[in-house]
Amino acid sequence: MNSIPSNSPSTNSTTKRSERLGPAERRQAIEALRAKDLDVLVIGGGVVGTGAALDAVTRGLSVGLVEARDFGSGTSSRSSKLIHGGIRYLEQLDFGLVREALVERGLLMQRIAPHLVSPVRFLYPLRKPLIERAYIGAGMLLYDLFSRTGVGSPGVPMHRHLTRGQIARLAPGLSRRAYLGGIVYSDAQMDDARYVAMLARTASFYGAHVAPRVRVEGFLKVGERVVGAQAVDVESGERFEIRAKQVVNATGVWTDDTNTMVGERASFRVRASKGIHLVVPRDRFQSRVGLLLRTEKSVLFVIPWGRHWIIGTTDTDWTLDKAHPAATAADIDYLLTHVNEVLAVKLTRDDVEGVFAGLRPLLAGESDETSKLSREHLVAHSAPGLVLVAGGKFTTYRVMAKDAIDAAVDAFDVRVPPSTTEDVPLLGATGFRAAWNRRAKIARAFGVHRVRIEHLLRRYGTLTDELLDLIRARPELVEPVPGADDYILAEIVYAASHEGALHLDDVLARRTRISIEAWDRGVSAAPVAAELMGDVLGWDAARRERETSAYRSRVAAEIASQQEPDDESADRVRLQAPDIGSVLERAGDNTPIGTAPVDASAASAADSTEAADSAR
Repeated sequence: MNSIPSNSPSTNSTTKRSERLGPAERRQAIEALRAKDLDVLVIGGGVVGTGAALDAVTRGLSVGLVEARDFGSGTSSRSSKLIHGGIRYLEQLDFGLVREALVERGLLMQRIAPHLVSPVRFLYPLRKPLIERAYIGAGMLLYDLFSRTGVGSPGVPMHRHLTRGQIARLAPGLSRRAYLGGIVYSDAQMDDARYVAMLARTASFYGAHVAPRVRVEGFLKVGERVVGAQAVDVESGERFEIRAKQVVNATGVWTDDTNTMVGERASFRVRASKGIHLVVPRDRFQSRVGLLLRTEKSVLFVIPWGRHWIIGTTDTDWTLDKAHPAATAADIDYLLTHVNEVLAVKLTRDDVEGVFAGLRPLLAGESDETSKLSREHLVAHSAPGLVLVAGGKFTTYRVMAKDAIDAAVDAFDVRVPPSTTEDVPLLGATGFRAAWNRRAKIARAFGVHRVRIEHLLRRYGTLTDELLDLIRARPELVEPVPGADDYILAEIVYAASHEGALHLDDVLARRTRISIEAWDRGVSAAPVAAELMGDVLGWDAARRERETSAYRSRVAAEIASQQEPDDESADRVRLQAPDIGSVLERAGDNTPIGTAPVDASAASAADSTEAADSAR
């Protein structure tokens, strides 16, 4: 019997497809995209695009989703990992945005993704007596009240005022000169890249044709109307056409670039704002809560992240390469300087394990400072048949997706049901709390520490059972990944067989966060991960070496770019490591991914037929 209840459909289900999103499912999706006339084609595999695909397919529409690189490989894997209302928007009197985000926070925590979204506490240190406590306290009260205006529980406690002595016990790593008192409040956090991958899988599960590494190179038009897209399978080089009644442009910071393909100018622009984050070990300073600090420009978060802290973020204009925004030495020093203002023992560059940089897609005026641009979103028909959705924030992705599909179906001649995603849990959510309560029993049954099972449940929910099947069939897969003890080898195999990972970078940077959590940025894990992925994806020895070499080049370029003083020089150094697609093209490797007969799922179930049948 299965260790964890599954929400999988039976194999002969007519309402849902496989939970897997592996090489075979990708090939089937591309075949369907070529052959079918879709209702909706979504371009962009970030959180908004995958959310839009899920919204559309759960309304009963035929849906395609294509992403030029990997799911969440842009902005959606490089955020602060927070699901939050946005404290600073209260000060800007943007109450509607804050309330909307807080209602969504409760919905994600309680109903849609309780396995992926969890509470996190923050301390706001007070430096001025009375007036600051009253002012910030009033804002925190409003924040809590907004979160309780939704249909369900907010999932987090109300804020609390603390004395100086209480803070000293709660966060002994803070300098006593950094506060006179403080306020503790709650928000939520998630692994953003994992969330996006699970959104994509859930959309596929309900029938969307989901294909990563498929790039749109132009649009199909009849007169002035967009009726589809010209696409290329980046893995094989094959070009094909996708026809759809409506196309949704959900490409984030690439919105303007995508829009120019159709020859239309949108009524608004999307401006890229760079934000960088540092990852440091949790033992570098002691605190049982995260920190929210004010800077001269915005706010600074110190976020608990497993055995690490994430410190961020910056907010600067970026006009260079959008695929690989680079952190500079000045960016890193800016964060260290500001966080050291409140720490008893100062952090140095030697304490930094990882650095990541991302771009926010902000709705832009011609001369607005990026830190003051709106995080609200806009939806528009930039051309007949083409819906553009831009702006917003990760927390409100579901609302953005709903609004985009609402705009798309307005043009249909038939009535389309309203959005259902408020009531559609992501894969792994159903039964999660019951499985969490049984985590100690599951750990004993597999002879592993309970922390291992907790780690898997927080990343996969009730789909953890599929990883346990892998371990049951191949016990060696319970071993930790070299240089990244928090992860086990089964997660590498599973990423390739079930989660759409096609390259080493997909696994080390997004399905896991080894690239920012390991001291060597995943270099020691790379050859082992390449061997495991190669078994699933049919890589020969030369291909495995190319993947490993390309990943090492990426790491070296990132580290070198972080020594540069300004954006231009950092961008130039970072781009010295080409994307893996370019490497394979130069090497003459045109073999489509996933053509090998290896079936990791079948192998994992070889010794547990009853469990596998029950799971499906």
